[in-house]
Amino acid sequence: MAEYILQTFGLTKQYGNHTAVNNVNMKIKKGDIYGFIGRNGAGKTTMIRMIMGLVTPTKGEIELFSRKGEKNMNAGLNRIGSIIEHPALYPDFTGYENMELRGKLLGIPDKKMIGSILEVVGLNDIGKKKVKHFSLGMRQRLGLALALLGNPDFLVLDEPINGLDPEGIVEMRKLLKKLNEEQGITILISSHILGELSKMATRYGVINNGTLVEEFTDQELKLKCRKYLSLRVSDSARASMVLEDVFKTANYEVMPDNVILVYDLLNMSGEICLELAKNNVKIYSIESKGDDLEEYFMKLMGGGHYA
Repeated sequence: MAEYILQTFGLTKQYGNHTAVNNVNMKIKKGDIYGFIGRNGAGKTTMIRMIMGLVTPTKGEIELFSRKGEKNMNAGLNRIGSIIEHPALYPDFTGYENMELRGKLLGIPDKKMIGSILEVVGLNDIGKKKVKHFSLGMRQRLGLALALLGNPDFLVLDEPINGLDPEGIVEMRKLLKKLNEEQGITILISSHILGELSKMATRYGVINNGTLVEEFTDQELKLKCRKYLSLRVSDSARASMVLEDVFKTANYEVMPDNVILVYDLLNMSGEICLELAKNNVKIYSIESKGDDLEEYFMKLMGGGHYA
């Protein structure tokens, strides 16, 4: 049975007459990189603030590390590292001094840990450079280093790649995958950069107007966004024989009303039509179908711009 790092049950947050988060049931398994997707204002940050104990839910429950209740919630929060919106940094301190101060606040006296974490995030050679002179990418990496103090089992990151240049985005992606794969850290990433998120997420949750629309794995997403040729023909049995005998493929599905979905041969519609005609199969229609990643998410979020 899967071990869940986080589950929410009917989680709701209302501000007056406005429902920011509405009856959300979220599940994040141990080892997931969970991509949490939605437009600005969809409820992502409110959801994350409730998970981190910064906002009190109006209704519903949160279960962390298979435990519920306020006492267990506080214990669970000690096993979480987070970046919410922008990392809280002291600009006149060095990266090491920021880490040292956070370590004292967390009751972590081991200064060797600071050096090893800075090395993990690629900031071990920054010397006495003050944070106010850091690039945005360096600030984001230092924020991640701060989140890693205390050896968390779960990272909660709100838009960690927002504002980074392409090189910085690639570096952050590689780092998060490394933390997940080598250290076994489960990660929740809130983002609207869909293409980049798809390169690392193993599971997704899509939120729209405060409602969790759908959850699915990366493999399920690949099937949902799968490209195919849709053929409507006079004789699906004969057409199937042509696909197998002439094109050597069994990668198709026969649907009702003599419709066939072909999942390869995507650039060979002309050749398919020619061979079917040779075998006395009439073609009533042939279309290329299937959403790309952004199209699919935009449909889930009701159209419009996903950011």
